[in-house]
Amino acid sequence: MKVRERTEENEYQMLSSLAAKSRDATRERPEEDCEFRTRFQRDRDRIIHSKAFRRLKHKTQVYIISGDHYRTRMTHSLEVSQIGRTIARSLRLNEDLTEAIALGHDVGHTAFGHAGEAVLDRLTGHFAHNEQSLRVVKYLEKGGKGLNLTKETMDGILNHSGKGKPITMEGKIIHWADRIAYLCHDYDDSMRADILKPDDLPRIVIEKIGTDTSKMITAMVSDMIRSSEKAGDITFSREMTEAMGTFREFMFNSIYHSERLAKERGQAVFVIEQLFKYFMDNPDKMPHEFQARQDQWGLEQTVVDYVAGITDSYAVQLFNDIFMPPVGVMVK
Repeated sequence: MKVRERTEENEYQMLSSLAAKSRDATRERPEEDCEFRTRFQRDRDRIIHSKAFRRLKHKTQVYIISGDHYRTRMTHSLEVSQIGRTIARSLRLNEDLTEAIALGHDVGHTAFGHAGEAVLDRLTGHFAHNEQSLRVVKYLEKGGKGLNLTKETMDGILNHSGKGKPITMEGKIIHWADRIAYLCHDYDDSMRADILKPDDLPRIVIEKIGTDTSKMITAMVSDMIRSSEKAGDITFSREMTEAMGTFREFMFNSIYHSERLAKERGQAVFVIEQLFKYFMDNPDKMPHEFQARQDQWGLEQTVVDYVAGITDSYAVQLFNDIFMPPVGVMVK
């Protein structure tokens, strides 16, 4: 028996009947299985080794180039993975699938966080980072071949946000683990930036979730595990659902849409908007691999794919190279 086959057999013996089983996973393009890794493990590895995942280390979570200790999209994805795996293990669900979805859920996110997402949505009429993440893994990676991930992983990536519902319990975990991570860690970064203090939190959040980041994660994760065990589905208690809803509304009002960060958001929007318009007018200035895709995807989608993929720092560099004069030091 191969190592992979032993792992697949162990899944049937040890995991919940509600767990996704790697042996049953399917890909759009059939391929020979690995001797050692299950299909979900291979999904995880392909995502980690992708260019899109590497770029996440230079993409903003909330605070644009604010210092060494603020979250990026990559650290956020790793934190979602850790939270998701804890929940999956406790509920005897598939950790490998949970991890793959978590690591891939934001690979299509724009530079400059949701400011970049919002401006592309306005310019094109529709842009959503969850849908772009699916495009990245399905079509854009590996020179346009895509990663050929399992349908379970791709479904979890697509439906971690938006109106769709994940088809697996593992996908449902990441839908909520993503929220747990960004609420707690964006709150933590906000305190580091001296924008929020623990006493600023709504009373129900302080009472039901807490004020210490680590304990807040523990409170929400513990509630999910206990509630999900009872319900046979991924859920929270009524009290925690109410507290998390209040927490999320508070963070949107106090941070994500706050006047304190309006200047940075405006600058980010301006950069992305100007780059988008420039490449729409000058598609020959995009890298050759993107120029070659115009016949397949059309000009606008190709420009979206390029602009959505660049990092914060590269966006600024491109903007300077294109629009700023090469002013140097004058020598007498």
